[in-house]
Amino acid sequence: MKKYFILYKPFLLFLSTFFLTYIVLTFLYQQFLNGFEENKIDSFTRMVSDNTEQVIQLFNQQSYIEESTTHPYTKLFFNSKYVARIVEGCNAISVIILFISFVVSFSGKLKTTLLFILGGSLIIYVLNVLRISVLSALIFYFPKYEPFLHEVLFPLYIYGVVFMLWLIWVRNFSRYASKDTK
Repeated sequence: MKKYFILYKPFLLFLSTFFLTYIVLTFLYQQFLNGFEENKIDSFTRMVSDNTEQVIQLFNQQSYIEESTTHPYTKLFFNSKYVARIVEGCNAISVIILFISFVVSFSGKLKTTLLFILGGSLIIYVLNVLRISVLSALIFYFPKYEPFLHEVLFPLYIYGVVFMLWLIWVRNFSRYASKDTK
């Protein structure tokens, strides 16, 4: 049994680091969410909503958000028509936690790791705001495709970005990065 632990040590170390980081960050985020009243929007979701409104208004002045008075979400209006809600799950924090967990489990030098986590999280955040903005416009113009857009196309987009960031990290910056100078 001991030889298997030695043989699979890198894989087991990756798994334990990944899950430990994921569990700790998820716990901390849940504690943060628990600090808000039952029907109040958390500050991350509020910030995503505000930034989405700013992006949409660059292209369409009749678009805006409105906070629900009875539920924890904002209503998104495009061309003055209610097209979507922005809920806590739309703020990409869970995606960022997944991204950070992977990077930490393949960590490299501390400074490089922290800078990549910061830069990657910022990229995910900005692309998520753009995702919500484009999704709301597409739902306005193509409402019958809303399930496909929301449940298939845009999750592929955001998780595809995360996957590409992971590839960049592993191939160029992690402790497993190739040291070849070909």
